[in-house]
Amino acid sequence: MTRYDIPASAGPFAASRQSFDALVADLESTRTARFSHDELEDLIAGRGRELLRQLLQDHLDLRADREETALTAARDGGRLPAGRHRLERGHSRALATVVGTVQVRRCAVRALGQPNIYPADAALSLPVGRHSHGLRKQAVLEAVRSSYDTTHSAISSRCGPVAGKRQLEDLVAAAAVDIDDFYTTRTPQPATRETLLVLTADAKGIVMRPDSLREPTRRAAARATPVFRTRLASGEKPHRKRMATLAAVYDTAPAPRRPHDVITVPGGPRSPGRPPRPGPHAVNIRRTTSLVKDPTEVIAAAFAEADARDPTHERTWIVLVDGDPRQIDRIRAEAARHRVNIHIVLDLIHVIEYAWTAAWCFYSPGEPAAEDWVAARILQILTGHADQAADAIAARADAAGLAPERRGGADAAIRYLRRHLEYLRYDTALEHGWPISTGLIEGAARHLVADRLDITGSRWGLTGAEAVLTLRTLISNGDFDSYWNFHLTREHQRVHPTNYQLAA
Repeated sequence: MTRYDIPASAGPFAASRQSFDALVADLESTRTARFSHDELEDLIAGRGRELLRQLLQDHLDLRADREETALTAARDGGRLPAGRHRLERGHSRALATVVGTVQVRRCAVRALGQPNIYPADAALSLPVGRHSHGLRKQAVLEAVRSSYDTTHSAISSRCGPVAGKRQLEDLVAAAAVDIDDFYTTRTPQPATRETLLVLTADAKGIVMRPDSLREPTRRAAARATPVFRTRLASGEKPHRKRMATLAAVYDTAPAPRRPHDVITVPGGPRSPGRPPRPGPHAVNIRRTTSLVKDPTEVIAAAFAEADARDPTHERTWIVLVDGDPRQIDRIRAEAARHRVNIHIVLDLIHVIEYAWTAAWCFYSPGEPAAEDWVAARILQILTGHADQAADAIAARADAAGLAPERRGGADAAIRYLRRHLEYLRYDTALEHGWPISTGLIEGAARHLVADRLDITGSRWGLTGAEAVLTLRTLISNGDFDSYWNFHLTREHQRVHPTNYQLAA
């Protein structure tokens, strides 16, 4: 129906032209001539968004008029889609978009005892709910960076009052549903036989609502009897976290090094004029994370990615670990299942931390000699003599006559080294140019988990936390744009499985 205040000859975009002309007139007026630049920005941003909304509305109205004409002719010619014979005009639905809310008019094609079909919905690929795909995309990009309160404020400021906070949470959760399927369709980038294939895994706790904890944690929380009312006593655990598992697969060229390239020699800097050789540089990184899946599933997904990159197992597979025996058992089980030979390397940073823990049994805090002692032990380990380093720590503790309660750090370091001797062949790793630290996956744990899901005061439900975590990982992998196109295709197939064309 033509609006009474717009001349019929003005065309379908008359309201948009009127809005544009009114904005131009305001900018030409003496009133805005006194505006500062920020006032002009506010004016153009607000009125400009309304102009864009009107343009979208006018376009949708034009399409609605054309659809009504085409379907009326099809009905008269007996060519309505899906063998139906009734056409009903005047149906509409609201669509919240990035420029505001518009009304989508469309025709219903009906048949007795059958649900209505709306050809325009399929042609426009409209979602089930009232929020457009563009708005959902903006919600995802905001929510993975900051809290939902901040996300709601940002969306409202940019798009108007188009969605509430709870609605935004639901939109983000729905946006993540196709991530697993997306990665099954990805083809890995090819690499040469000499390129190292590296796998690594880690875990990070997230504070959850009680109903989203794993069952053992929930039972432990129920059994716990706090000592204090207002704080935890020493050794008490809050039992409120659920562990997210992270894994990464990447390629890297070998980078042979020597121990002195990794750590400064005791007593001073490296030889002048000989800069340290750089370590391996990670490329083609694929991170996988999950709060819902068992750690075994996440590690299995990493091995599946590695297997896709090297199906004939001609490359050298390196697996970096932090010493967790359960993690190592899972890795060995996956390697056996894929029938691939792997080289497990213990993260050097963990080893260094144990060495420093031992050092404080022998030196006062801040004593410079502790640094040289630690450097000497690490150099022993880097040259392939971790057993000698453990013996040296034990001998020093015995010679100092430390009481059992004072040598705990030294004994912990000794146990750690002796328990992991087979993973401490750093001499072989450095000679062949392998990586020897898990910095990449630990950095991912901080960035993907802590920077968003561990913000002060946050407590997560399982669905929402999993969605934000996997979407952050997707973006970190550089795959968001490709995924979004894939997701929209899948959404169209789910919502509009039939393309309602007019009968010939």
